[in-house]
Amino acid sequence: MPVRSLAGWLDENGASGTDDPMQLPSLSALRRYTVGAEVVYDGLGTPRGGGVVTVQRSAVGSSLVSVGDKANDGPELIDAGFAVTPLPVNAHTHLDLSAMPFTPGDYVGFIEAVIDHGRSGLRGLSAAKRGIDELVAAGTTVIGDIVTSHEVMEHLLSDDRLSGVAYWEVVGPDPDRAEELFETTRAAVDRFRQRQRPGGMIVGVSPHTPHTVSPRLLTLLAGWARAEGLPLAIHVAESQAEVRLHSSGDGPIADSFRRFGVPFEPSGSSPVAYLERLGVLEGGPTLVHMVNVDEEDVRTVQRRGCAVVHCPRSNEALACGRFPWELYAKHGVDVAFGTDSSGSSPDLDVTHEVVAARSMHGVKANVRGLVRAAVKGGYRALRLEPPRVTRGAPIDGLYVWT
Repeated sequence: MPVRSLAGWLDENGASGTDDPMQLPSLSALRRYTVGAEVVYDGLGTPRGGGVVTVQRSAVGSSLVSVGDKANDGPELIDAGFAVTPLPVNAHTHLDLSAMPFTPGDYVGFIEAVIDHGRSGLRGLSAAKRGIDELVAAGTTVIGDIVTSHEVMEHLLSDDRLSGVAYWEVVGPDPDRAEELFETTRAAVDRFRQRQRPGGMIVGVSPHTPHTVSPRLLTLLAGWARAEGLPLAIHVAESQAEVRLHSSGDGPIADSFRRFGVPFEPSGSSPVAYLERLGVLEGGPTLVHMVNVDEEDVRTVQRRGCAVVHCPRSNEALACGRFPWELYAKHGVDVAFGTDSSGSSPDLDVTHEVVAARSMHGVKANVRGLVRAAVKGGYRALRLEPPRVTRGAPIDGLYVWT
């Protein structure tokens, strides 16, 4: 379901401006078109089900006249299909894994496959460029990407097709190296931030998971991110194996850690409660996946102002369980959508995640809420200002989900 600008989509469907673009428009040359979709959203309030947008077009530009409900006696509608909204957001990607084949299966086995893929030399800038091209083709170029190499970070910060957040990933389970890794991270991120430019991607930081970053390093990174105003994102509660590791210190992740010699002491609580106890949630970081949680976990993230990123196709491919959409809705937690990597999702089109979530959650998820999550939820997850297209504004900010 690629995303197209509303103006471009209207042109493709024979709803252009004046017949002679060389002439300034007269009043008679101004044309109004009414476009309907299953969901219509201008970024204000709640999306409309079965709504319409009315636009005025001419040779010198197009503007929004109104957003409203479908009228029985109104002008003939141009059917746009599923949705007309501001640009949706892919809030969680791993672009440097875009050369990895889709590898559904066991979660722990998948993580080991990612490690093997990294050793193959295929994880890096070439793969990231391939992923960027796929994002551009899908029309969704506001992203939250997890970055593991300097060259990929520098490319993301220079690519004028992208905006959003490039999160520098940190892995460091050894508590004896916490200060050293923190100083290395701080120096790298400070250098990256000098490459930021208006309208482009900004730099954030991503402690990988609560179990692959030591408690001391987690605390240092979270406190520094709060002080510096850095976006922070963490993979949390993705699988049942992670919950088991934290609660009792055994299970498949524990077995994998022993094979790789990774130190870990179980917290005796949920991963969310563990982060809360360390003070990591105080700044309201973005939490990715959050599938295996209970109501107390959700209350905690709501109280701390955390946004959550839902990756339904990845969760399904890795048998992680069903994301409790209705529990987050009940407590008013902002939810966004992400595709995760090419290794765990068939493609990088975030609108396909919305379709998958609609099928997965059924009546427990209102389609208007799903669309709002892909738009406003995505911007909030990246700590960016959500767009709004108001009356009289150019329609450049509206897109058709085709």
